[in-house]
Amino acid sequence: MRIAFISDIHGNAHALDAVLEDIKSREVDKIYVLGDICYRGPEPQRSLDLVRSLHTDVIRGNADEWVIRGVRKGEVADHALDMMNKEREWICAHLNEDAIGYLQGLPTELNLEVEGLIIHAYHATPSSLFDIVLPHENEEVLERKMMVQAADVYVYAHIHRPYIRYINGKCIINIGSVGLPFDGNPKASYALLDIQDGSCQTSIVRVAYDVNQTIQQFAESDYPNRDQLVSILKNARI
Repeated sequence: MRIAFISDIHGNAHALDAVLEDIKSREVDKIYVLGDICYRGPEPQRSLDLVRSLHTDVIRGNADEWVIRGVRKGEVADHALDMMNKEREWICAHLNEDAIGYLQGLPTELNLEVEGLIIHAYHATPSSLFDIVLPHENEEVLERKMMVQAADVYVYAHIHRPYIRYINGKCIINIGSVGLPFDGNPKASYALLDIQDGSCQTSIVRVAYDVNQTIQQFAESDYPNRDQLVSILKNARI
């Protein structure tokens, strides 16, 4: 069975279009979505509509939580708090009336068994939507924070920097970001798992799309903080 994990779309529907087309071309059997669907992009509603059209398992990310109830002091740098709540207000104004209810109803983790392989998937860590666990963390940190229950493969998102590591025979994957990469590569990112009889081959897939289309959407909008978002899209860095 071939499954794909996507996440961190951040309202970039053009990037999501390209990723879904790539997934279709690879004859993927199932797609899972690990959160951060709408916030910080020019097309929040279309991004959400595309995700919902997949009729699949979706979990909540920190940015979905922000859309639901706003950004709180201590969750971001103090100097960014007001602006990020202005961004949240813009996003909410561009969502239909049932969008927040949909986001509120999302779970925060997935426990999957696929052809004998156990997969634990979550947005940031099993206990938090906000914790940051980076690729270079030592094995003890990864085991303590990420591998809190028995599984063969652990899949997460949130940091926008894809990687694959193996620790004591277990695989941990960060799937990167569809809509807003931070690793210096502007191509959209997702993870692909080929599973057969309890064995798994994993890969990170990078998908080119026309980033300038999304940049132009920002330029033509009244989105707050659009200059920063354009810079991130151009450079794939925060």
